Amino acid sequence: MQDQGFAVQPALLQPAETAAVLHAIEQAPTTGPNFRRSQDLFAIRNVLGEIPSLQPILAASTLPQLLRALFPAGCHLVKSIYFDKPAHSNWLVAWHQDLMISVNHRAELPGYGPWTSKAEGVAVQPPRQVLENICTIRLHLDACDADNGALKVVLGSHQEGPLPGAKLAGRTAGAVVCPAPAGGAMLMKPLLLHASNRSQSARSRRVLHLEFASVELPQGLQWREKRQLA
Repeated sequence: MQDQGFAVQPALLQPAETAAVLHAIEQAPTTGPNFRRSQDLFAIRNVLGEIPSLQPILAASTLPQLLRALFPAGCHLVKSIYFDKPAHSNWLVAWHQDLMISVNHRAELPGYGPWTSKAEGVAVQPPRQVLENICTIRLHLDACDADNGALKVVLGSHQEGPLPGAKLAGRTAGAVVCPAPAGGAMLMKPLLLHASNRSQSARSRRVLHLEFASVELPQGLQWREKRQLA
């Protein structure tokens, strides 16, 4: 992951744990500012806050063991999103880096910006060193490949720091697809350049997207979704 920007852990969740995660999500309400539903997408932002029953399932899995290996001094969850790309979805994601973090309020701080404010809360692009501290873990609840919207990535692109939008198209040559089995996890650095195609399959692609970090933010600024997993 340090060199290429990603790695795949093929069996992070057992089948029963994957089924328990899906059951908890299926039983959840589907309204509110953190819920987004359309023909091509169902998403839940701050999903561990919206569905607290997910936390003990994840805490009992091998995820905490993985986090101890990634962050020996400890870490905290800073963002959680559930994505469902239904069968034959026309939703695609253009090439991008994950540059924004969710915070509790706006504050004028050196190196922080631009800022956004949406229904779900405030977000900001932090300094590079904060982004480099984050590890994204995408828990795949369905088998995922090129046909049903697996991520494409540009190997090593995370080492270049935040890239101007005008340079992204010129950096995508040699991109690779990152398949993962159901119950598997894709570990990814947020600065890794990535995208996904429209689904060409009758299979769904459901993913629990979790971001973890060990750093604290400055001068009273807080991670909006900060919580300990266990």
